Amino acid sequence: MKNEVSKIVGQNIKDIIKAKNLKVRIVASNANMDVETFRKYQNAVMEMGIEKAVRIAKALEVEVGELFKGV
Repeated sequence: MKNEVSKIVGQNIKDIIKAKNLKVRIVASNANMDVETFRKYQNAVMEMGIEKAVRIAKALEVEVGELFKGV
């Protein structure tokens, strides 16, 4: 279940980036994290905490709930 949530959140991040035509490295930078770590969250290799989710949501300019859509 835990990994499934990470997969959904990661896919939601990918979908938002694609819909907004953003660059992963820019979003990662705006979230104050390195690209490798950001990609690990996207690919559900690492689980993110609330603080990271909030930082990513802000970098994507969406409400944090958008990351958890479908969970």
